[in-house]
Amino acid sequence: MTVMQTTAGTLVPNATSDATGNATGTDVCSAPPPRHPRPDGQDSYTISEVVAFTGLTAHTLRWYERIGLMSHIDRSHTGQRRYSNRDLDWLGFVGKLRMTGMPVADMVRYAEMVREGESTYLDRRELLESTRRDVLTRIAELQDTVAVLDRKISFYGDAGRAREGERDR
Repeated sequence: MTVMQTTAGTLVPNATSDATGNATGTDVCSAPPPRHPRPDGQDSYTISEVVAFTGLTAHTLRWYERIGLMSHIDRSHTGQRRYSNRDLDWLGFVGKLRMTGMPVADMVRYAEMVREGESTYLDRRELLESTRRDVLTRIAELQDTVAVLDRKISFYGDAGRAREGERDR
């Protein structure tokens, strides 16, 4: 199983479920396709290709490796980094974690737990559930903010129409 897959019974968005609501299969990280589709049959990419696929900088990719967010990246016989499809999948997931606002230290801790294996499933789930709660709280705050903006926009729209009506008299 790759890092990007979840096991049956794990509650994840977009997973298929049976009549009782239980997850029924493996859900590979449900995200939109990468900005630049990967070539079919290819599983070895240079750092510049990964930059093009992900939008990350080469500096960021090397930093992710240095801090332990990326596991060991294979090297060519000349020492160039060679990324795999699995590495690109992981980077896609890390991008989603970044979007949640998860601190880098927690992302590194999550990566370490992944490398430790199945014995860390509960801890990983707890970390992701905590992050999910934080995201839902921020979504609610943003929805409240949008409602305030909508009221102000409506107010200024009404005020503008009233002024135009006064000028037309």
